[in-house]
Amino acid sequence: MMRSINHITFAVKDLERSFKFYTEILGLKPIAKWKNGAYLKAGDTWLALNYDEKVAASVRNDYSHIAFTCLNTEFLELKTRLLNYGCTEWSENKSEGESFYFPDPDGHKLEIHVGDLDSRLKNMRDDPWDTFEYYF
Repeated sequence: MMRSINHITFAVKDLERSFKFYTEILGLKPIAKWKNGAYLKAGDTWLALNYDEKVAASVRNDYSHIAFTCLNTEFLELKTRLLNYGCTEWSENKSEGESFYFPDPDGHKLEIHVGDLDSRLKNMRDDPWDTFEYYF
């Protein structure tokens, strides 16, 4: 049985650029770094960056993405930092909580989000989506 997500790995074209983006812009904690990779932490989640020359920086046109939790008091500052870095918004927020959707330098789709699963489920119970089923 699955217990949790162990780690997330992103293939990156420019390790140094991606390392700076994730540590200096997003504020992830650096854990280790070597010639072709780095390990970072976001809370309890381990993120691996691995150099891969085959990476093409293009954003997929589906909704697949990874969301990072952000405090409400830090949301606008972080969103402004991302916009100043040159990030563009790839989707509008259509659910509860503040969100900003943006690509990283290699086109991986990311989101900063204020809220958690409990707040999302409360919102969905109060205003259910079509065919919503609750399993708890």
